[in-house]
Amino acid sequence: MPEITEAELKKQIEKSSFSRLYLLHGEEKYLIDFYAKKLTAKAGGKVFPDFNLQQFDDTASIDEIASAVEALPFMAECKCVAVSDLNVESLRAQEAAKLEELVKNIPDSTVLVIYLPSIEIDYKVNKKWKKFIGLANEAGVTVQIKKRSNPDLEKALCSAAGKRGCELSRQNAGRIVRYCGNSMQTLFNELEKLCAYVKEGEITAQTIDQLVVKNLEARVYDLSKAIVSGDYDRAYRVLDLLFQQNEEPVSVLAVLSSAYIDMYRVRMSVQGGFGATEPAKYFDYARKEFRLTNAERDGARLTTYMLRQSLRALLQADTALKGARGDRRIVMEKLIAELLLIAEKERTA
Repeated sequence: MPEITEAELKKQIEKSSFSRLYLLHGEEKYLIDFYAKKLTAKAGGKVFPDFNLQQFDDTASIDEIASAVEALPFMAECKCVAVSDLNVESLRAQEAAKLEELVKNIPDSTVLVIYLPSIEIDYKVNKKWKKFIGLANEAGVTVQIKKRSNPDLEKALCSAAGKRGCELSRQNAGRIVRYCGNSMQTLFNELEKLCAYVKEGEITAQTIDQLVVKNLEARVYDLSKAIVSGDYDRAYRVLDLLFQQNEEPVSVLAVLSSAYIDMYRVRMSVQGGFGATEPAKYFDYARKEFRLTNAERDGARLTTYMLRQSLRALLQADTALKGARGDRRIVMEKLIAELLLIAEKERTA
């Protein structure tokens, strides 16, 4: 059978019309775990769940999984065997052959659910996973669960807040997404905290700013905005906070460099007669096109020369950090000073 969509998976779960095999994989780990729980609960049934629902993690051998799959259900039409994070890539040849044989011969009385709530797959280069996904499509169905777009995440947060007796506007839902990124697990954890604090009524922007923990990208974005606007005090406050939270200087520098690279790409695109989102055709901005529109806005006050000088300073700091020359904090503080001075010289020229 071919790969199916999430909508088709929902229908199969609702109607208890199961395939013999499910492989749930993809980027959105929260939903992979969510659908796996729904699927296993329904396929395992309510009759003697201790016998008819068997669950394994990545430590289980193929022989153990096979024994469970081949066992008959107890006083029920079917049973369910669930395996989380089965790492096909790490299997030796003998184990891989056993798994292939198992997948090809799943009894009609068993629903085997293999789901990957932690494992990331490089679909372009990983031949073992590519082969297994093809095999799974022949024996059952696969569902690739991708990251949600920002509008979809905002809608989901508003809906979830309403179910908890709270009100959340789309604008403030977008604020949470900007602070936390697009991981649904992180977003819903933060929403639970906000709803517990508010209890009922509106979740305001002030409450979000007070309670939501910003991810590294959001905090470094605040740093870049402070630098570009020439706000010395704020820039160093944000940098100090990043060090207090034990963020790796190399990681901070990588995100900060990305912000400047975004601004430079947009500048070159606009100067070449194209739109701000043109770089998305050539670089990896899938579901992150907002970075380019933000870069167009933030870089509007900066000249092309200033951007080039800033990129040179970022490269020098990267070399210093990776070469372990000097105190890492001093390297970062010196970089912020250089970036601020470059921006200030441009404004006063």
